[in-house]
Amino acid sequence: MARPGPRSLPRTVEAQFWDLIRTGLTVEEAAEVLGVSVSILRRWFRHRGGVKPPIGYGHPTRFLTIDDREDIAVYRGQGLGVRAIAERLNRSPSTISRELRRAARAPEHVRPSRPAYRPRIAQEDADAKRHRHRDRKLTTNLALRREVQARLALNHSPEQIASRLRVDYPDDPEMWVSHETIYQSLYVQGRGGLKRELVKHLRTGRSLRKPRRTSQERRGRIPNMVNIADRPKAVEDRAVPGDWEGDLILGTVESGSAIGTLVERATGFSMLLHLPESHTANAVAEAMIAKMAQLPAELKRSLTWDQGSEMSEHVRIAEATGFDIYFCDPHAPWQRGTNENTNGLYRQYFPKSTDLSQWGSGYLDMVAAELNARPRKRLGWKTPAEALAKLLNEHDDSTGVATIA
Repeated sequence: MARPGPRSLPRTVEAQFWDLIRTGLTVEEAAEVLGVSVSILRRWFRHRGGVKPPIGYGHPTRFLTIDDREDIAVYRGQGLGVRAIAERLNRSPSTISRELRRAARAPEHVRPSRPAYRPRIAQEDADAKRHRHRDRKLTTNLALRREVQARLALNHSPEQIASRLRVDYPDDPEMWVSHETIYQSLYVQGRGGLKRELVKHLRTGRSLRKPRRTSQERRGRIPNMVNIADRPKAVEDRAVPGDWEGDLILGTVESGSAIGTLVERATGFSMLLHLPESHTANAVAEAMIAKMAQLPAELKRSLTWDQGSEMSEHVRIAEATGFDIYFCDPHAPWQRGTNENTNGLYRQYFPKSTDLSQWGSGYLDMVAAELNARPRKRLGWKTPAEALAKLLNEHDDSTGVATIA
């Protein structure tokens, strides 16, 4: 006849044991306090690898483990609430709450003689769900896939598409998708996914995802320039429109071509300067004066540029346009962060090492209009054109965005 095993101790005793270990007591001292056999406590100690992480210690795994679930059962049996359990396990309260709700939805696994939460059953259920195959949403939802493909064809980024879909379909979660799902559907091909050729509409156009590299900026010393340190602090707030940042996108060395980029800080609204033959100081000044003449007076406050020699005629530009012009510190592109990001967007249309003189001024205006029609995250997924129109209306401007080419 088999020898009966030792009577199992209540889970509350195990919880008290680990609380004593956290205070610095040894296994032997904890056994004396609890009045429990040292051999049992040593077995618990070895089962956990000899160490019980203290409260607040960073958890090494993303998912709940069987030990976590056993602790939840212990603390739940002690009557602790969700937040108290979460604090002891260094987990989010929402994680504990979801775990308990999932267990409550499985009455077939519950015996009347046992607590509703059973860690072993919960672990088996979690393992089964983690390894099950699920079709991607863009594979099964044809209407959503067509909508995403249409917006990709308009050169909207996956993040812009994902967020704008929530704006356009607020009551239809089936038309929502995360930007990561869009990327995965493009890069990890499968039946019914997005068409692979749509990657050319991504900002980089790459077939693989790679980190973006920082380009070397052109620098020079400008006479009579005013440093960005003297720029009014109100410019940083972006509360009032009319503060701009600018730079050049260069073409091939042989062509000498370039495109000037201007972006309004508050709204991200941008314009392009046509520089097909050269980007000398005189050429830049003439193009900038002509383009800025199209702006209403409310949008002529300040312009921030880097220390490139193309801005040597800044005094002439300031006198003709009414702008206050400021220059960034050397090797500090983050001082024109809005313009740097916008240049990255324009490189999708004007790749590096290409002759930029092949595009006329009309095409540049069309590209700028398309970019100004893209929803932006920092604008609450409004477009720059919509945001600028709103600000102009708030300042009682009757010309609207239509006056800006």
